[in-house]
Amino acid sequence: MSKKVLVLAETREGALRNVSFEAIAAAKQISGGGEVVAVLLGDSVSEFGAELVNCGADRVITVEHPHLKSYTSDGYGQAFMAVIEQENPEGIVFGHTAVGKDLSPKIASKLQAGLISDVTTIEGEGEDAVFVRPIYSGKAFEKKTIKEGITFVTVRPNNIAPLPREERSGEVSSLVVDITNLRTIISNVVRKSAEGVDLSEAKVIVAGGRGVKSADGFAPLQELANLLGGAVGASRGACDADYVDYSLQIGQTGKVVTPDLYIAAGISGAIQHLAGMSNSKVIVAINKDPEANIFKVADYGIVGDLFEVVPMLTEEFRKVM
Repeated sequence: MSKKVLVLAETREGALRNVSFEAIAAAKQISGGGEVVAVLLGDSVSEFGAELVNCGADRVITVEHPHLKSYTSDGYGQAFMAVIEQENPEGIVFGHTAVGKDLSPKIASKLQAGLISDVTTIEGEGEDAVFVRPIYSGKAFEKKTIKEGITFVTVRPNNIAPLPREERSGEVSSLVVDITNLRTIISNVVRKSAEGVDLSEAKVIVAGGRGVKSADGFAPLQELANLLGGAVGASRGACDADYVDYSLQIGQTGKVVTPDLYIAAGISGAIQHLAGMSNSKVIVAINKDPEANIFKVADYGIVGDLFEVVPMLTEEFRKVM
């Protein structure tokens, strides 16, 4: 049986996040040939409607309100529940992002529905869909199915391939929702994280650990990341040592990432860090210690001084780019 599936499309700094397109692809699989409806919440977001249609959405619903300019659980919750009441969907897909992780349990509770979070793979489609998610810090995977009620999942960024973009036709409509009784209103947002590629969606990540030795030691890593169009990350040790901000932390208590290429420089490979990056498609480890634990998960290992190896890699990449 086909399903109508709602997708929460996220924006950041005036653009749609890649996970929005991945969530649409997941929703297409879950719908089993049914309708996929993308939902945009914000202060001024209707301009993104056509792009979502071209990326696979059958329809787009926008909810615009000054109180939705910045994310709050109350504001987004009221707006998305209004869309649910209008559309009565059989499925819902969020990205497993900061917004998705915060909002999805709230919506699931209101709907008295189950929630499968952090899905990395979907096997089958429609009623036969099986959802695969990591457990025990990525050491094992479990498969889950939903037998009754709404199919509600969050999908991990960089794991489900978006649909190819092409010219498609689809309605973009607006829904007026009165956002009231907010417990929190965001008046200003101050960003501490570095400008550039979003770490959670980056295809290439160059990460440093305590072996980087200082804040200045991250400069060659940043240069390599910029050349490859990627982002810089860090282990908890580097963050604890105040080399970089905690917003760049990767690991069990930081961000979980799955880039196409992960370059670990001066990272020993503590289990907490591996939990956040071990599912990367290709892992390159650079460490002076040949017995470092990071080499156990690496596809390629380089034993050497990162301050010699990283600039050499940068120069070699520059020659072929």
